[in-house]
Formats: sequence, C-alpha cells, structure tokens
Amino acid sequence: MPKFIKINPADNVCVAIANLCKGETITVGDKNIILKSNIPTGHKFAVEDIANGENVIKYGHSIGHASLYIKKGDHVHIHNLKTNLSHDPKYLYSPVHTEINTEKSNLKINGYLRSNGEMGIRNELWIVPTVGCVNGQAQAIVELVKQELDTTHIDDIRAYTHNYGCSQLGDDHENTQRALAALVKHPNAGGVLVLSLGCENNLLKDFEKILGEYDAHRVRFLVAQEVEDEIEAGFLIMKELLETMKTDRRQPLPLSLLKVGLKCGGSDGFSGITANPLSGAFSDWIISQGGTSILTEVPEMFGAETILMNRAENGQVFDDIVQLINNFKQYFRRYGQPIYENPSPGNKDGGITTLEDKSLGCTQKGGKSKVVAVINYARPTLKPGLNLLNAPGNDLVSTSALAMSGCQIVLFTTGRGTPFGSFVPTMKISTNSQLYNFKHNWIDFNAGQILEGKSMETILYELINFFVKTCNGVKLKHERNGFREIAIFKTGVTL
Repeated sequence: MPKFIKINPADNVCVAIANLCKGETITVGDKNIILKSNIPTGHKFAVEDIANGENVIKYGHSIGHASLYIKKGDHVHIHNLKTNLSHDPKYLYSPVHTEINTEKSNLKINGYLRSNGEMGIRNELWIVPTVGCVNGQAQAIVELVKQELDTTHIDDIRAYTHNYGCSQLGDDHENTQRALAALVKHPNAGGVLVLSLGCENNLLKDFEKILGEYDAHRVRFLVAQEVEDEIEAGFLIMKELLETMKTDRRQPLPLSLLKVGLKCGGSDGFSGITANPLSGAFSDWIISQGGTSILTEVPEMFGAETILMNRAENGQVFDDIVQLINNFKQYFRRYGQPIYENPSPGNKDGGITTLEDKSLGCTQKGGKSKVVAVINYARPTLKPGLNLLNAPGNDLVSTSALAMSGCQIVLFTTGRGTPFGSFVPTMKISTNSQLYNFKHNWIDFNAGQILEGKSMETILYELINFFVKTCNGVKLKHERNGFREIAIFKTGVTL
C-alpha cells in the first residue's frame, strides 16, 4: 500500500495514507522530499515551497492560503494554513455538464408499494407525537404493544419523540409541522398513529391541513385529552394497524422509485479521497437508473458552492442554488455567528484544515450529475436526479431532513465513526479500513479498500450489491443496535 496520495496533478500538497516520520524521504514524481516533521495519517505535507499568502492547492482547487512560509516537506495544517473565505462573492453561471455513461441495470428492489405509488424499503409501525408533552404516553403505548401483541410480521415499532409542537412561532412552527407531516407520510411506515395532546399550538385540525392527502387505512389519529385512557385507546388503534399490515408483501419494484440521501459526518483526511467519491459514483449510478439522490449540509458547501452552481441544469436552478447559499449565510448572521467557523475539532484531528478543504471533499458525494432542483426543508423532492436540500450540517438534523424529503435510505460516510441512526436506514461507510475494523459494530461498509489498491469501479459494484440487499430487508448496524432517532431543525424562539 502506498504511503501517500497526490489527489490532483495541480496539487502542491499530498495526503499521508500512513503515519510518516520526520526525516523520512518521500519521492513524489521526480522530487525527493525530506519530511520536516511527523505527518499523521490523513494529514497534508507540502510537495513544493509555498510562499506566505500563496494558495494551497488540494483536489485541484484552493483550500486556503499559507499564513507562513511553508517549505517543501512541511506539515500543512492549522498552524500555517488559513481560509480564503471572508465575504460573499458574486456568482456567475458558467455551465459545466458532464455526460454520465452508465448502463441501465436490470436490478429490482423487493419493496413495499404504497397506495400513492411510492416505495418503502421497510414496513414499520410508528407513533408520531404532534407535541413533546405526550412523548411518555407514546413510549408507553409502544411498550404495551410489544408486550401484548405479535409484531413479528413487521420490521420495527417505534415512537419518534421530540420536544416541539408548542411554544413555537412563524416559520419555526411551520417547519415542525411539515417535518412531522413528512414523517407521518413516509413510505417506510406501513402504519402510523398520530398522537396529540389537544391544547398545543400544533392542533390536530391545523396539522391535518399541513398533512394533506394520506392513506386513512394506514394513518390514524388520537387526541389524549378527549379519551379517558389514552394508552389503552392508543393500544387498540395500534392493534388495528398491525392487523392491516399483515397483508403487506414485498414485490419487485424499479430502482427509479428510490430516493437516496447523501451525508457525511466525523470526516477525516480521507473522506474526499475514498468514501465521498464512492458515494458520488453511487449517486451518478442511481440517477442513471431514473432514481433520485439528495445532497444537503449547506454550510459544508461554502467554498465549493460554485462547483455545484455550474452543474445547475439551467439558469433557474443556478439562481435557486445562489439563494440557498446566501440565505444560509444570512441565517448565521441573524444569530450573530461566524459563517466560516468550520471544520470541527474532530475534523481537524483527522487532517481537515479549512472549510474549503472540508467542502471540496464533502460535495464529492454529489458525483458529477447535473443539479436538477433545490428543495426547502421538510418539503418532498419531486424531480428525479440530483437535488440540493436546505438543511444544516449537524448529523442527526440533516439525516432526518433527508428522510423527511422522501429518502428511504441515507448513505453516511465517516472517517471518525458514529453509532447513531435516523428513522430510515442510515448506512455507515468508513473512509479507512482501520475504522472499519475497530468499530465493526458501527460501520456497515468499508471504502478504505480504495487506499489499499482496489479500484473505485470494483468497490462501487460491491456497494451496489450491499445497497440492494439492505433495501431488500437486511438490517444495518444501527438498526440491529436499536439506534433510531429524529431531530427537527429549530430556527426560532421558544415562548
């Protein structure tokens, strides 16, 4: 296995694949470079002298500028590299469209066809509280059902508790309503009990307006203040829903019905080399089959946003991406927070230095396909192809947001590791083999094999096969471990 990688011929840094020692001689092309310090795995070292103020190039793009004179062989990180991001640039649409030549696959997904034509890859029974005040009752109903009823014919039973639904105003209140409505109508649920208290801001009559059309055989409602024993009443409704779900069967369905979320968290210096490009290749593949992929984490597009903008399908989509980026910057400013206060401490430990460094790796999850639409938070995606979603970088919030836009599954790349799971299958893809082997109880798939000589094409083929098995019912690690949560994007005051 090589000790380092130069990602792009234009780069003036390389990335260490293994720990490198001070004094070691590294040959890069026709240059012999003596390392001036130890270079940890995933970190960068200079392959040529870089003057103070000169741009540092990685992925063929600037990731910031040298804040000191950097000598060939120096470690390049937070002590001598600073971001170039400090203002709002003026954006110009310069279309760059790449033709994706991928053959149509004859693969099918054995999924659940819902009455509205959507596909579920799980058949689960959920309770969705309209307000946090009934979280305890929701959990109690679930526990009673598990104790008293046969649930072996469904994939899971859950109460998706949260702290919202009351004491919110304006857009913040509407975001919560739309998020919960998206949860109720998600195709991975074969039955849903909507549990209300009865006096909250998110009154059931108002919530039903947001909900719109729904399958009355699959979605039921209960107001706790209107019955003597809401746990007993909820239990009886869940019993009826379980009975309805007994007739549900998987059937072969086309790949075009799939909507796949793209997310990274706990990134390291290999994220933009292995797992994120692999997710990008998968995104291009699923789009070529008529399916949909969704990329989010807007703050982690800063510094690489022009790459996505120039891949916009047309001028209107370009304008929508510009608005997406600028509105999120304004969101930071409204709360008096720095826009470019990223990456996280864990990212830096893993070798990522600036936001440009992180963003150029992050956006690779979107592959090379055209961007066909921009989606607002908790709104459904309507157009097949690559969509951008308005949501933050926070792992659980953004993963929930992807699922609330209709994704049946999320590909989650990570270089540091994380055990959580959203309310849809959340496939953890490691950027390196060390993490995969060390946290095998968390990680589902190893993209680190790319560093060990396996081709991207080979690993993509393996990922597709594993993905299909997952969609057909094989549970991911977080599902087996019972880690399933939702998080709603809060954007306003609490009364």
